[in-house]
Amino acid sequence: MEMLNRIKSTVSNFSTVLPGNPVTREYEIVEHVASAGPSLLWKVYKGIKKSTKEEGAVFVLEKKLLDKYSKQDRETILTIFKNGIAKLTRLRHPSILTVQQALEESRESLAFATEPVFASLANILGCTENLPVPPPKALKNFELFDVEVKYGFLQLTEGLAFLHNDVKMIHGNINPESILVNQSGVWKLAGFDFCIQLEKNPDFQNDQFSFGEINIELPPPCIPDLNYIAPERLLGSSSNFASDMFSLGLLFYAVHNQGKSLLLNSGCSMATIKNNYNQLKMLSPNALGNLPLESREHVKMLLNCTVELRPDAFQTSKLPMFEDVGVKTLQYLDSLYQWDNLQKSQFYKGLPQIITKMPKRVNLYRIVPCLSKEYHTPEMVPFVLPNVLLIAEEATKEEFQSVILQDIIPLFRLQEPVQITLIFMQRMELLLSKCPQAVIANHVLPMIYRALESDAQQIQELCLSIIPKFASLIEYSAMKNALLPRIKKLCITTSYLSVRVNCLVCVGKLLEHLDKWLVLDEILPFLPQIPSKEPAVLMGVLGILKLTMSHKKLGITKEIMATKIIPFLMPLSIENGLTLNQFNAIMTVVKEMVNFVEAEHKTKLEQLNSIRQEHGSTLEMTQMVPGNQSLMPDFNMEASKPPVDNMFKNLGLSSFENANKTTSSNILKNQQSSEKPYIKPSSMSFEEKKSLAWNQEQQRKWNSRERGEPLIPTRDPTTSLIESNLRGLGSNKSSDSFSSLSLTTNTNYIPNNWSPSFGSSPTLPQQPLSLVGGFQQPHSLVGGYTSLASSPPQQPINFQNSSSGSMDLRSLDSLLPNMGPNRNTPTLAQLSGSIHTSVPLIPPQFSAPPSNSAKNELEDLLG
Repeated sequence: MEMLNRIKSTVSNFSTVLPGNPVTREYEIVEHVASAGPSLLWKVYKGIKKSTKEEGAVFVLEKKLLDKYSKQDRETILTIFKNGIAKLTRLRHPSILTVQQALEESRESLAFATEPVFASLANILGCTENLPVPPPKALKNFELFDVEVKYGFLQLTEGLAFLHNDVKMIHGNINPESILVNQSGVWKLAGFDFCIQLEKNPDFQNDQFSFGEINIELPPPCIPDLNYIAPERLLGSSSNFASDMFSLGLLFYAVHNQGKSLLLNSGCSMATIKNNYNQLKMLSPNALGNLPLESREHVKMLLNCTVELRPDAFQTSKLPMFEDVGVKTLQYLDSLYQWDNLQKSQFYKGLPQIITKMPKRVNLYRIVPCLSKEYHTPEMVPFVLPNVLLIAEEATKEEFQSVILQDIIPLFRLQEPVQITLIFMQRMELLLSKCPQAVIANHVLPMIYRALESDAQQIQELCLSIIPKFASLIEYSAMKNALLPRIKKLCITTSYLSVRVNCLVCVGKLLEHLDKWLVLDEILPFLPQIPSKEPAVLMGVLGILKLTMSHKKLGITKEIMATKIIPFLMPLSIENGLTLNQFNAIMTVVKEMVNFVEAEHKTKLEQLNSIRQEHGSTLEMTQMVPGNQSLMPDFNMEASKPPVDNMFKNLGLSSFENANKTTSSNILKNQQSSEKPYIKPSSMSFEEKKSLAWNQEQQRKWNSRERGEPLIPTRDPTTSLIESNLRGLGSNKSSDSFSSLSLTTNTNYIPNNWSPSFGSSPTLPQQPLSLVGGFQQPHSLVGGYTSLASSPPQQPINFQNSSSGSMDLRSLDSLLPNMGPNRNTPTLAQLSGSIHTSVPLIPPQFSAPPSNSAKNELEDLLG
């Protein structure tokens, strides 16, 4: 669409500007930029040459603008314009406008093409005739700098010196309409419509020109501008080269006086014009107050009515006002083609000091075009390029791309001399900030890649040192796929220690521009691949690892530290080349990582442990059976453990030991439940089972007492057992004597030194109780006492077996209190024997209440 609009605009411009003119075959009209020539009749368009795509200026005179004049006047004007363009075309000088396309005439217009033109001096001073509406933006608020004015007049004096001395020609019409300013800000002479050529006649010894009197009644395009014409041309019939110098003095005054000439002769009568000239003879100093102080005296001499007193062009060019540093700099730049490379290099070395004092517009449009001419000489580029990039700093992005960028793009590919790449590396941030993305991707970044792959150590180090400065301007894909791989390859393959260290430092500085996954996938695996183990390299590696650990954005996990980083760092810490400080640095990082892993994993395990405890307590509450006692002996008592068991105390192996114990306990329980011993039906009587139940109850009470629970008195099962047996025996042998025999005991104690007379007080047994013979053995020891598993109520013990006739009751002797070898208490066997021998039993005789010793023992027992 943009191309179509451009074509439509071009066709429209052709149809309105150059209908049928042959210039249209060579140039494409872009826009209307200025006006120039007598009465500003020439319209100046910006054009592009179709064959070379070079910019130019197309001057067009539309014949319809002359319709207000008579036919004769129109013919006169056209003839004057044609002659002026013809003479301009034949002249070649840096201070004279260059014609690129000769004049072409059609029925509607005259047209020719020149070098690019910004505007005429009249347009710059505020004259807007034949300009587009609104005027071009470039002319809005445009002001000439002092250095531009001084150098502009210096160029005009050089051009006039060429005309006067070499061509022997008087310009005849020096005024703002005849001065063109090109795109570079150079002032050019044009408007040779009223020039006078010196004829080769020996009679003219004083270089005087004879011509007819100027008719001020003619239309303005037919005569020179009366506001800038010398008095001898208007009042006399002769002229010389000094006439142009008079006009130059008036032009200098007008430029410093907002475009107003010192003479105001337009539309005046001849008498008024003569009066104005007479006032110049008595010119007061205040009249030149707007001029720079150093130029006033010389301008006054140029405006002298006496021709011989006016300085010539060559003398004017040597005035002190043109000795300004800026003026001399611009003059040198225009004459560089005459110097050798050594002189040029010396000038370019001092140019940065002057550039900082020059206006930005002068630097951009006046100095840069001169410097760009040296780009075709690679040996001079290292001297020119720093000045161009210095000017680019002050330019806007649009100005940089339009004025500077297109010329320096070919320089990105130059690798010789190496200083070119070094200069670009040093100013890389400037290039990346002002170049469009397409140029960065296609030209700037490839230059960086070539620098990394260069054989020059200095370029590699410089490139590595500046890459972090503009890393934020590099796209992530280019960083990942192009830049980092080249840096890694250079670090591994280089033979220079300084380059390898700079690679590591560069990678470390790039970490903040990378993400976590890129570091894990590309950076950390790359570090062990570095073949060198020099201390400087190790410190570079350490710096990268330290940054990965401390940087919040990266957040390297504890798994990576524990499995990759710490195992990699530990062997590095014992390298022989390390200094003490370097060793301490490595160990500090290792300790920090270990502490980090410890803290992170400890927190995780604490959370898991709390979850397990909560889960276990829930299971215990749902599965625990009240009164269940462990039957396994307690082998975990700390006092009974040998010292060697503490060796693995804090090494985290307790879970395995407890697991083994739990497993063995479960196995025993399973075996106990699945492999119960076979008991004959007649081996345990009811009384035996009852005795076992009593032992179990007694043990439970002892355990309750140890836990602080009160001891509840119970009936002594031994007494009950003896009483029951005696009752049974008495019923068999002497039912008439012992039918109602019973044995009454104190519920708080068991009789001691038991005898038929029952004369002593019983005490509780102090040794653990046990069962022997055919009874089941205990499974665990708890609290130092025998604990028996609870069993259902059993039948009373029958001391007289119906099948065998008698029963061995020695196994029950231990149930009696105070039984032992040194005691005189009869055993159950003796009692049984006496019964079987039919010895009558003496009824028990109870003595007085228990003695104090028995009472004290009972109180000690009960606490």
